[in-house]
Amino acid sequence: MEDVLGSAVGAHFSGLRRPSSSSLPSSPSSATCSDAPAPPPRGLASPATRQPFVIGVCGGTASGKTTVCDMIIQQLHDHRVVLVNQDSFYRGLTEEQSEHVEEYNFDHPDAFDTDKLLECMGKLKGGQSVNIPIYDFKNHRRCSESFRKVNVSDVIILEGILVFHDQRVRDLMDMKIFVDTDADIRLARRIRRDTVERGRDVLSVLEQYGMFVKPAFDDFILPSKKYADVIIPRGGDNHVAIDLIAQHIRTKLGQHDLCKFYRNVHVVNTTFQIRGMHTLIRDREITTPDFVFYSDRLIRLVVEHGLGNLPFTEKQVVTPTGSIYSGVDFCKKLCGVSIVRSGESMENALRACCKGIKIGKILIHRVGDNGQQLIYHKLPNDIEHRHVLLMDPVLGTGNSASQAIQLLKSTGVPEDHIMFLNLISAPEGIHCVCKQFPGLKIITSEIDAGLNEDFRVVPGLGEYGDRYFGTD
Repeated sequence: MEDVLGSAVGAHFSGLRRPSSSSLPSSPSSATCSDAPAPPPRGLASPATRQPFVIGVCGGTASGKTTVCDMIIQQLHDHRVVLVNQDSFYRGLTEEQSEHVEEYNFDHPDAFDTDKLLECMGKLKGGQSVNIPIYDFKNHRRCSESFRKVNVSDVIILEGILVFHDQRVRDLMDMKIFVDTDADIRLARRIRRDTVERGRDVLSVLEQYGMFVKPAFDDFILPSKKYADVIIPRGGDNHVAIDLIAQHIRTKLGQHDLCKFYRNVHVVNTTFQIRGMHTLIRDREITTPDFVFYSDRLIRLVVEHGLGNLPFTEKQVVTPTGSIYSGVDFCKKLCGVSIVRSGESMENALRACCKGIKIGKILIHRVGDNGQQLIYHKLPNDIEHRHVLLMDPVLGTGNSASQAIQLLKSTGVPEDHIMFLNLISAPEGIHCVCKQFPGLKIITSEIDAGLNEDFRVVPGLGEYGDRYFGTD
């Protein structure tokens, strides 16, 4: 046992194969990373597809990478998260190579089929499902007839000992995490894992560790630590670090790309409940009562989110127990304005949240797709002194919204006192409104792909007013 461990400080090999006097077939791959073909181009996703958030998790063997990944997945339960293991992309050994498996370095970069990994990750980032290979660690080859299907997700976690080694793989990542664990702990974990899960004996595990695993860590894995955005000491035992990482990821997931350009655009944080309600109201087969019910639920969430962005004042009250409670007081000067007629569907939710609120109306007659004519408006007399919640369920081209906002400004309402509430928004409409009125806020529950040739939002909701009021 001591002799085996002693090899860790003696001669070691960081190549793919240990030198041998026997005549063995060439290694499964003679190409280095620099010789491999270029990765799939970034941004494969169509405009209708939002690219997932990719997290790379690297660290030495048995450092706790999988535990860290599992804990992150548990905290992101409201999002679709998939785990891709670099181990799935080991190159399979031939029968002849398997006879000399003890001379094969599984911790060398060329032991992995990086091109296949890049292909699968490129498809996942592009919004396509992929079949991930399944590697048999006992026979050291891929299961030719078995695959693990991985579907499109909000978050992709790519985990492996060498996921930071190749720049092409690093370039796919939005966040890079290095799990840093003491070498003795890693060795103990590896012995337990390889003997219990992979059917190996202790001596072979120790020999491989001294001959290949430790040298590979020093030569390839440890140098890649410098690429990490976050380093987690103690692995899965570091709950504080994992909580902070999960919080950061949730923040990033809540931000549509447009929110990074326009800080005044706010998207309600998505959950499976919100996505489920969107699925229902977008279904053309839904009944009118169900469409109204789930639309009202979503509108209420948008209204509440909008109210949370209004100014407030601190206030103290005395509770029934005689204690002092330090809280806040709602904004008093507030009114709603609906763009007729679809916007009227949002009035009940606003009244349910704000007792006795005044609500005005603006009717814009559409002439074609590029011209509007204002034909009616009725607004509170003191609207210039109020914060205005402008309501229209769908922000399409932005032309009608811009005309309504311009009208509000002409009555004396400051631009930064206007908040535009809607259920779905097209990027074209957001660009139109935000460029003209950078001071107002837009609150929406989802940003859709865009407009089609008929200037309709896609995937969209159809004619919202007709569906809500049952006149379609």
